[in-house]
Amino acid sequence: MSTQFLELLAREASAVEFEGPIIEARARGADPATIEELEQAKVEALKVRDLLKRRARREAELSALYDTAGDLAALRDLDAVLEAIVHRARQLLATDVAYMTLHDPEQGDTYMRVTDGSISAKFRALRLAMGAGLGGLVAQTATPYSTADYFADARFRHKHHIDEAVTEEGLVAILGVPLRLGQRVIGVLMAANRSARPFHQEEVSLLASLAAHAAVAIDNARLLQETRNALEELSQAHRTARAHGEAVERAALAHDRMTSLVLRGGGIEDVAAVVTDVLGGSLAVLDDLGRPLTGDVGELDAGVFESAQASRALGRTVRRGDLLIASVDVGGEPLCTLILRSDDADGRILERAALVCALLLLFRRSVAEAEGRVRGELLDDLISRPGSPGLADRARRLGVDLSAPHVVVVVRHEGQRERAAFWASSQATLRHGLAAGRAGEVVLLLPGVNAGGIAQRVAAELSASLQVPATAGASKVCLPGEPARPPGVGEPGAGDVAVAYQEARRCAEALIALGRAGDGASAAELGFVGLLVGDGRDVRGFVGRVLGAVIDYDARRGTALADTLAAYFGSGGSPSRTAEAMHIHVNTVTQRLDRIGKLLGDGWLEPERALEIQLALRLHRLGHTSTP
Repeated sequence: MSTQFLELLAREASAVEFEGPIIEARARGADPATIEELEQAKVEALKVRDLLKRRARREAELSALYDTAGDLAALRDLDAVLEAIVHRARQLLATDVAYMTLHDPEQGDTYMRVTDGSISAKFRALRLAMGAGLGGLVAQTATPYSTADYFADARFRHKHHIDEAVTEEGLVAILGVPLRLGQRVIGVLMAANRSARPFHQEEVSLLASLAAHAAVAIDNARLLQETRNALEELSQAHRTARAHGEAVERAALAHDRMTSLVLRGGGIEDVAAVVTDVLGGSLAVLDDLGRPLTGDVGELDAGVFESAQASRALGRTVRRGDLLIASVDVGGEPLCTLILRSDDADGRILERAALVCALLLLFRRSVAEAEGRVRGELLDDLISRPGSPGLADRARRLGVDLSAPHVVVVVRHEGQRERAAFWASSQATLRHGLAAGRAGEVVLLLPGVNAGGIAQRVAAELSASLQVPATAGASKVCLPGEPARPPGVGEPGAGDVAVAYQEARRCAEALIALGRAGDGASAAELGFVGLLVGDGRDVRGFVGRVLGAVIDYDARRGTALADTLAAYFGSGGSPSRTAEAMHIHVNTVTQRLDRIGKLLGDGWLEPERALEIQLALRLHRLGHTSTP
């Protein structure tokens, strides 16, 4: 925000003055971008100005209510208190006049008791019959009324002497609220303007608050004490309701977040993160043997485990010093224990978190035992024993249609093996596929034909679940029931599950070697590399044929000709830049290039030959990933 606007805010300038910096900028010939920035700054400054004004007004309102309450507590002269209330009503509502009428039980009407800002003697002596004029209507109905233009408002019963006094005072807009003692209306507090003006709901509420104070001031000390007691009870009820509401809101938020995590395949760490975010403190989750699954709350003594046992017996959280402990068992055996180090926390949220963690552990256990045993074994057989009898029947019982097109996805990761296997099994179940978890990777067989798109989706979702990069390679397969593709015919990657698995695995490894960890692709998305890592490609032979002489020379002599060649192409064929990149003398580069030329033969810098050499260099750097 411009310094000029800050200065205007500091000195509480009027709204029109905020146009000054923009006018000055235009006068100086500032460019449109600068004018636009100033316009935006002006808008923001006016928002701040409006916010400051509202806050200042609210502070003034609260201060006035506080002062009024102080006057009542001091039990000063009644007239002084009523005059103060009327004066404050005029100030806070910024009206021209404020006044109060009180009920006269003997005559059955209301009379003017206190005025502030009035200039008419007739108005100050005015009496209003019940139902007559705005004030009489408020007194009769005990309901606030307001009008932006009194004389044009047909809702009120206009009386000649009332209209004459109002005209003499010059009033146009009027707001009135009842002064009530219990069910009785003892008067009306009003604020009025000498020009048309609508009254907002907050102004009605503020005047009603002042009217309530005025009514209390009129009552005796007994009523004052009762009012104090009622206010204290109301305040306590508000605090209790607010505290309860906040607790309910926190519990609902925690419940929603933990439920969402479970549906997305989240784990114990994610649940722990939600608990600490909602409750604060530090949280540790222990397994059935008391070993930490996540978090650290320091060294735990035997008393903590005794408290965990008590928590399981009672079915609720147990506090031990600054530790809050919730433990869950299954069949009398402990399953998990949550220990939160916090001085003040909602134990119910921790109990829910413990149940969620227990369900996750049970679910993981069942998934690992059931899905890993059934779906994983079937996928392993499809990969390692594709000709085994009964594969299609086994798949059909699991809801997997092997006659439909499928894609094999191999995902390399460095996350938790159990969590990755759980995620893969969940995805396979939902999508009517198969999954198997292995060390450092998971393998999925999913319905579909878009191998690259499936790989990208799997990589993105598993990376999000593990919070570490998961790299997915994929290959379309022809399963039993589909006509097999003869070698060299059809789209790249078609073949049986075993062949597709090997190609998908090479794609994943190639992505990692290319610096694309966390990405997903099939051979079709890898360009030249994909053509070479795809099924049936002799990458080793290609590299040896194109670059073998240089590689063998480096191996025998311990030289760096291949690295020099790569740097040469990387620098755009400039020997001097190659020398800079490798921190050697340019003459050394020239000598190495001469040796390379002799090893590769004439024409090695021709465009087609150079492209082939660069591809071979890249594949050579991929190492074993480029070897079928």
